[in-house]
Amino acid sequence: MAIPVEQSGSFGRSLHVQLRVLRALFMREALTRYGRHNIGFLWLFVEPMTFTLGVTALWTATRAVHGSDLPIVAFALTGYSSVLLWRNMPGRCIGALWANLSLLYHRNIRVLDIFVARLLLEFGGATISFTVLSVIFISIGWLDPPLNLLEVVGGWLIIAWFGSVMAILLGALSHENELVDKLWHPASYLIFPLSGSAFMVDALPKLAQDVVLWIPMVHGVEIVREGYFGARARAHYDLGYVLPFCLVLSALALMQVRKVAARVVPE
Repeated sequence: MAIPVEQSGSFGRSLHVQLRVLRALFMREALTRYGRHNIGFLWLFVEPMTFTLGVTALWTATRAVHGSDLPIVAFALTGYSSVLLWRNMPGRCIGALWANLSLLYHRNIRVLDIFVARLLLEFGGATISFTVLSVIFISIGWLDPPLNLLEVVGGWLIIAWFGSVMAILLGALSHENELVDKLWHPASYLIFPLSGSAFMVDALPKLAQDVVLWIPMVHGVEIVREGYFGARARAHYDLGYVLPFCLVLSALALMQVRKVAARVVPE
């Protein structure tokens, strides 16, 4: 069915405005968080790189056991880069509306735009960090190139999808209940050891495997490692579980955003 010229033009203009809004909010968030001093915007990916390098160095120095024969540097990179992705996103969205209520006076800025701008910043920083460190480690021979790059990208996007919709849901809920902020931080510390960053599911007893595979980000981490290391990783994941889970979570997040948007009062 052909789209009338008027509707097509209207959609194009709306998309153009939406992209301008997100770009402006993205740059505002970047400048607010990192400023123009020292290395400025470079902190976007230098900060997560520093964390990942620190963990990698610590694991290498202590020769930690991770339940597989994968190189410790490769294991730490694939595991802790994913942590930065799913864990930082909710932290940046919780309380975001209270800090940006004045922006909602602009008719083209919506509640969801504020969340999306922050999520793009977190996704960009974690992705650049993961990519740059991978290239560096591959160049110096500490890490082999991924066997299946598309699988690595797919696993990474699943982790990002889960982290994003969880962040939007918690961000919207936090505008109505300050307990969300108080509960998320201890909850994220408790979830962290179970997220698959520090172990392979295959190394766990069968009962423990069944338990941790209820945790969505574990599937993404396992896919990333399988993409990097192939059969050596002996990955366990279920797309038939994690994809519907993220779809349902996305629907809940968008419904909560719509509810909050109808009640929010700009200041």
